[in-house]
Amino acid sequence: MAPVLPADVARVLRDGAVIPAHPLALDASRRLDERRQRALTRYYLASGAGGIAIAVHTTQFEIHEPERGLLEPVLALTADVLDAEADRPLVRVAGVVGETAQAVGEAELAASLGYHAVLLSPRVAGATEESLLERAAAVGEVLPVIGFYLQEAIGGPVLSRAFWRRFADLPSVVAVKAAPFDRYRTAELVRGVGESDRADAVSLYTGNDDAIVADLTAVHHVGDRELRFAGGLLGQWAVGTRAATGVLELAKRHHSGDAAASAELSALAADLTDLNAAVFDPVNGFAGVIAGVHEVLRQQGLLEGVWCLDEAETLSPGQAEEIERVRLAYPHLGDDAFIAEHRDEWLR
Repeated sequence: MAPVLPADVARVLRDGAVIPAHPLALDASRRLDERRQRALTRYYLASGAGGIAIAVHTTQFEIHEPERGLLEPVLALTADVLDAEADRPLVRVAGVVGETAQAVGEAELAASLGYHAVLLSPRVAGATEESLLERAAAVGEVLPVIGFYLQEAIGGPVLSRAFWRRFADLPSVVAVKAAPFDRYRTAELVRGVGESDRADAVSLYTGNDDAIVADLTAVHHVGDRELRFAGGLLGQWAVGTRAATGVLELAKRHHSGDAAASAELSALAADLTDLNAAVFDPVNGFAGVIAGVHEVLRQQGLLEGVWCLDEAETLSPGQAEEIERVRLAYPHLGDDAFIAEHRDEWLR
């Protein structure tokens, strides 16, 4: 029998949540900065996030390398803060990677630490669609699974509509994150899920950080079904998280027929994409994507620097200035005042 989410957590996921992809706080020696790591988790809690995803791409896939010895401490640290300080049901998501044995082992670790579901990276060397399905089924015997359509620019494979139909058919699958950064591939994923016998049991979450509003407001017609994105599991929502809860609420009101909410969403859609372009660095092939998230948080005082585990991974020339530009241009999307008010409390 497939593992299931706790009923209150399942309700949060189905109703639609802001789930930030949690960064990794490092010091100048590139060691885990536990104080600032805890502060980030507290920021997401205080912002009203409906869940947290850790050990995912924004956390840096390198933490999964056994020789670094970081995966368990990082998962445990986040779980510890949530156990002690969360005052509501939250979807606790752990990223898992690698071939089947590694992915299953990481899922077992996550389960032991109280995580509810895994975000299953599709980045596996030499994998076929069939082997990815077999791997998902094996992981799904440990914890409920969230699928992940990862963009090609950072190593994701192209996956067919038939793959997503069969993936959604797996009894352990509770959601799918669409992050191909491609409208056609996003539509193929949605159509695949919509053609599954389990379509009504699988929540759609946007990971298309460049098209957040477009995904949250879209209605996809698959046969006699209407499919919508319930929420977002996003690296972009690792910054401006409190503002993101407002964006998602506007999207929900939009779908209920609220014309004022629709107009407000339309007005901020391009601003959010401009903000994302500065943070994610697409002009340089996303080379500064993780460092860009760090730079926003550094400018806001939550992180000390932009250090990544890979010493070659840093900001692109001019990226810090672009980030400062969009922070000043779009204060309604950035949380600066909210963070300034509570930062010392979170850094205690």
